Amino acid sequence: MESSEHGSSMSSPGVAIGGTLPPGITEEEAEEMQVELIKVEDEIQTLRQVLVAKERHAAELKRRLGISPLSEIKQNLTKGWHEVQCSNAYMRTSQTLGDLNRRVTSSNLYLTASSTLEDIGRSDAYKRTQETLSQAGQMTSAALSSMGSVIRNRFGEMRNSPSFKSFEDKVDNMKYKVMGRSNGESDHSPPSNNAPF
Repeated sequence: MESSEHGSSMSSPGVAIGGTLPPGITEEEAEEMQVELIKVEDEIQTLRQVLVAKERHAAELKRRLGISPLSEIKQNLTKGWHEVQCSNAYMRTSQTLGDLNRRVTSSNLYLTASSTLEDIGRSDAYKRTQETLSQAGQMTSAALSSMGSVIRNRFGEMRNSPSFKSFEDKVDNMKYKVMGRSNGESDHSPPSNNAPF
């Protein structure tokens, strides 16, 4: 390829764009490097075009196979986790933790503590405490239930009392007066059973 084909790379035969050659390079070497640079840049451009075409083709194949980006991510995560599990660091850590667990569970302190907890669980004092707490819970539940019944009965009695009925009638009368005025009715409401406030 001649310099006339790629005027952007060379300004004149044998002279670099800057006008002067770097030290230690002859005009002939510079011209050869310019030609080689043009070829390499052309190859890079061709490879980019081929890569884009291959990526499009791969995307089309995945689409036709029903492989979604989400399933690809899942597959990559699964593969990555498998690689982590197979790594030396993971295996060494897992082995170290297993050894530590075996040492702890076989130590005298652990065995003594475990045995002591089992003894406490079987002891009469623990069983009595558990029974007492259970009975206390049942008694509290029964007390709350009966208290609720008493309160409900008292409210029923209050509602049927003459003073509550009178209060209720007054509230209804007040409501009628307020609602009647807001609907454009006059102050002359139908007579009520009770006197207004």
